[in-house]
Amino acid sequence: MSVRKRKWTTPKGIEKEAWVVDYVDMAGKRRLKTFERKKDASTFAATASVEVREGVHVADSASATVEAAGKLWMASARSTGLERATIADYERHLRLHIVPLIGSAKLSSLSIAKIRSFEDELRAADRSPAMVKKVLVSLGTLIADAQERGLVARNVVRDMKGRRGSGESRQEKRQKGRLKVGVDIPTRDEVKALLGSLTGRWRALIMTATFCGLRASELRGLRWQDVDMDKREIRVHQRADKFNDIGRPKSLSGERTIPAPPMVINALREWKLACPKRDTGKLDAKGEKVMALELCFPNGVGNVEQLNNILRRGLHPAWIAAGVTVDTGEVDEKGQPILAPKYTGLHALRHWFASWCVNRKEDGGLGLPPKVVQERMGHSTIALTMDRYSHLFPKGDDTDEMAAAERAFLS
Repeated sequence: MSVRKRKWTTPKGIEKEAWVVDYVDMAGKRRLKTFERKKDASTFAATASVEVREGVHVADSASATVEAAGKLWMASARSTGLERATIADYERHLRLHIVPLIGSAKLSSLSIAKIRSFEDELRAADRSPAMVKKVLVSLGTLIADAQERGLVARNVVRDMKGRRGSGESRQEKRQKGRLKVGVDIPTRDEVKALLGSLTGRWRALIMTATFCGLRASELRGLRWQDVDMDKREIRVHQRADKFNDIGRPKSLSGERTIPAPPMVINALREWKLACPKRDTGKLDAKGEKVMALELCFPNGVGNVEQLNNILRRGLHPAWIAAGVTVDTGEVDEKGQPILAPKYTGLHALRHWFASWCVNRKEDGGLGLPPKVVQERMGHSTIALTMDRYSHLFPKGDDTDEMAAAERAFLS
């Protein structure tokens, strides 16, 4: 591999010079790359030499554009059976954010500086911080797929995250703050008020969410065959995504068995008698439709219920009836203030369930150790559980221990 200066004269008589890196790639093919400055040529030569030796070098002419690599990435995502919701998110990130801004760029030309510029362009185009983060994750996954195909040597997105380091992520977490009771997590009195306001078809669902901690997708996919009334247990084996497709839980840890309090079992027994059945499309010997009781919380015809309906028709009116509201600052036709639920999603009840598992028995909780809390929440790792809820675990009273240590030191 050599770095040499090249001089030439243009047809107009203008003298020019450049620095050329002359090398042989892994396939034995001669490659030339030109730079204006010797420093840039020498840097490239040093990097390319290592990449060729390690068998990961990709020449610019052999690289693909971001848009072309994105098409290969999406084809791979579909063939590996990713969930429709995940594929839809990837396609949206590619079509609306990645291709319009850097789709024509060669993968081999991407650098940390260019990714930072791309990040700035996203912000300048009024993308939210959450969307910017998601798009960068998708771009990193796209480049990782291209890396496996031999289209690029480095994943500059993940290199950038590595250079930023874990310290920044910890700082971000500190700035965001921990989940707060009364802000992110309903208080015990608020939950009591909610339970007192429950009636009709939503009562069993909201009680199950409150005292068993199932995710919204797991509630929507829960089957009666997975509810053991005698053992008072609920088995989570499937969930419904936003397209209402039934699939496996988010992870292996998501498949779990959760004990249910008697009040939940009693509510489920009562609801089962009124629960809508699904038309199987078959006829019995009398020519009548065969109806099947499958999902615990279906829509009116026995199919998967939309999350929006659960929130708009069930949870939100229940919070408002319970008096757990915030003032929207607007008024109705009669001049009365329009109230909205203080907690808008089902995940607030999942947070409350975690706090209930953690709290001491004398405080009305279950007093469970972290590992058991992880299992009941269906978290993939204990680290995830502790990152979210470690501050809720009761701290021991160290005052007596410190006093004893002081006495021993001074004696």
